[in-house]
Amino acid sequence: MTDEIFEIFLATPPGLEETLLLEVMEAGFKRPETTGGGVTIWGDWRDVWRANLTLRGTSKVLARVGDFRAFHLAQLDKRSRKYAWGDILTKGQSVKVDVATNKKSKIYHAGAAVERIERAIAEEFGATIAEGLEDADLVIKARIDDNNVILSVDTSGDGLHKRGHKQAMGKAPMRETMAAMFLRACGYDGHEPVLDPMCGSGTFLIEAAEIARNMMAGRARAFSFERLATYDAAAVQSIRDAWQTRPSDQRFYGSDRNVNVIGSAGENAARAGVADMCTFTPTPVSSISRPDGPAGLVIVNPPYGARVGKKKDLFALYGAFGDKMRAEFKGWRVGMITTDTQLAEATKLPWLPTEAPIAHGGLKVKLFRTDPL
Repeated sequence: MTDEIFEIFLATPPGLEETLLLEVMEAGFKRPETTGGGVTIWGDWRDVWRANLTLRGTSKVLARVGDFRAFHLAQLDKRSRKYAWGDILTKGQSVKVDVATNKKSKIYHAGAAVERIERAIAEEFGATIAEGLEDADLVIKARIDDNNVILSVDTSGDGLHKRGHKQAMGKAPMRETMAAMFLRACGYDGHEPVLDPMCGSGTFLIEAAEIARNMMAGRARAFSFERLATYDAAAVQSIRDAWQTRPSDQRFYGSDRNVNVIGSAGENAARAGVADMCTFTPTPVSSISRPDGPAGLVIVNPPYGARVGKKKDLFALYGAFGDKMRAEFKGWRVGMITTDTQLAEATKLPWLPTEAPIAHGGLKVKLFRTDPL
């Protein structure tokens, strides 16, 4: 394993960069800074492995592995052939290159740039080139900016929201990474109960329960970094072994009017190892009740009307939710994710000022939050 320090990019949906920065700083990574679509840190391969294994809010971890200048395609070809691909790649793995360019560079045709770099890797290193990004064992990201070619390797593989234990999903599911960031943005730190009255497949509650027990986010999945020449299995195992969970007796409550998703939520919680902390019931919003015990956080990702349900039919749902919160949940905080400010206002809850919208499945959503009611 090399101790060389390099830049590492931690991707997150635009709008969540500041929230991810808080998690990264709390985790003790070096030189964290927000940038468009994520946070950059500086570290070595051990930091790459730790970020993949432990961070809850990042969707990908990209390791910057090289850069050079190129003003035309022939130069790109030549310098790609001189790059020491064997320092990063291993024999027998299929590779795909993904290129992003901008108008500040003389090389502006991304497809032609992909072709040159892939041919260089195949002819100089002997790698097999995959048909598409989804088919590749390893993905090389090349960003050509102001004639600088910046090479990074995707060390995650499948998006990090795929924790490895959710098999059943409802409609328009919230990704685990986003759920973790929304929980953090609502001030949740694992030391209070959480209720989701439209819980779907249980994403918010499973994330909250895992945070309460300090369970390693990536404990149940594989990563692309395991296929790189820099991989040190013993060092990665030492990160796993050093991780400490904690006991928690917090409770997490999920309900949904859809009986089928309630069963799926329970199964997902069991696979995650938090079923003993979670209670799921087939209950409509109008019939939920305040749990016994201290106040906590209500978080909900209701239908927006854009994909699930029709907007005009949703005002009654949002209104019923707001009525229930005001009537029975005094002392609880509320967090709501929706695309539509009018729907949020239909709850008549005392929302705090909202932040920038966040990209979610081709839509722009906002997090609406209250202080304790």
